[in-house]
Amino acid sequence: MRAGEIVFTGMDRVVFGRPAAEAVVEAADRIGARRVFILAGRTLNRETDAVRRIAAALGPRYAGVHDDMPAHSPRDAVVACANKARDAGCDLLLSVGGGSTTDGGKAVTICLEHDVREPDGLEPFRTVVDEITGKRSFPQYRAPQVRQICVPTTLSGGEFNARAGVTEPRLRLKQAYIHPGLIPLAVIFDPAITVHTPEWLWLSTGVRAVDHAVETYCSIDGNAYTDSTALQALRLLGHGLPAVKRDPTDLAARLDCQIGAWISMTAIVTGTRMGASHAIGHVLGGSAGVPHGYTSCVMLPAVLAFNAAVNGDRQAEISIALGAAGQPAAEVLDRFIGGLGLPRRLRDVGVQRDDLQRIATNCMLDDWTFSNPRPIGGAQEIMPILESVY
Repeated sequence: MRAGEIVFTGMDRVVFGRPAAEAVVEAADRIGARRVFILAGRTLNRETDAVRRIAAALGPRYAGVHDDMPAHSPRDAVVACANKARDAGCDLLLSVGGGSTTDGGKAVTICLEHDVREPDGLEPFRTVVDEITGKRSFPQYRAPQVRQICVPTTLSGGEFNARAGVTEPRLRLKQAYIHPGLIPLAVIFDPAITVHTPEWLWLSTGVRAVDHAVETYCSIDGNAYTDSTALQALRLLGHGLPAVKRDPTDLAARLDCQIGAWISMTAIVTGTRMGASHAIGHVLGGSAGVPHGYTSCVMLPAVLAFNAAVNGDRQAEISIALGAAGQPAAEVLDRFIGGLGLPRRLRDVGVQRDDLQRIATNCMLDDWTFSNPRPIGGAQEIMPILESVY
């Protein structure tokens, strides 16, 4: 009989289907925040009025905005934001944007709590993975007192995870910062604010959420509770993403996608380990600059094909949830992703063939390589997966 444990997070609440500005003000009131500092996506801040409307609703509690957080949250950008937030007297950090503002914001709260003012000051707080055993070492430190609230504009789902991915630019490597206290206090889903998100970004991060659901359903830690959430996430995303592709103004479909992305994270935040699609994706992001949504678009079907020999029965349920019973899940996902007009090969997302070996080697530094359903013993076993989608 399978045994396990479900660990819930310290998130206070999720608000959905309401205007972001209204919900942010209520959240600030609830916790008594007086200096709300906003970490926003650059385009969202400079080319739309979405952030300005939130700032106006906050009134005198608005403490400033920072919109320079590049993809994959580089250390130097995290520290630059933290220094600005500290100078503004920030007592609540509001992230408005995609996954980089979410993850970057989590790391900003570490900097605020521990007075980190230079990029190297983050080094003691990162999680270290033994590249032979895959065992993780978690540094112990105080939880941030300045909490974070997220208004996501993509579907990457990182706002539900007590884990921040931050890139060390000199190593070109994304590193993990994991602590229960990094979980945002609240998440606000406003589908209306997401109409500003570029189509490719919305859809590709939606595939990232599909990847969450697939890899948790196939996880070596799977159980009946998390299985049910993964399959429901696939149903919502399987309907919602094509609907938004057909009609970008369909707010009900956008909310379905947001709820699907939220549910897809259930197993991850309760401790379920992922597999090689996520492990390779982390490395493609930090080492090759590939957007996380695109990493899943390329890698998920390939990893499913690699794993089919050991979990083909589980994969059959994925096909059913996506309305394609009896068909191989790798092929179902390949068609689904292609139908959204998203890239399917590494060369299409800017990866150079002569960089594949470095990517494969770096994958052995990611803990989820070691929890793939089909065991991976070294970089030489990752190379064929990469080659298959080059």
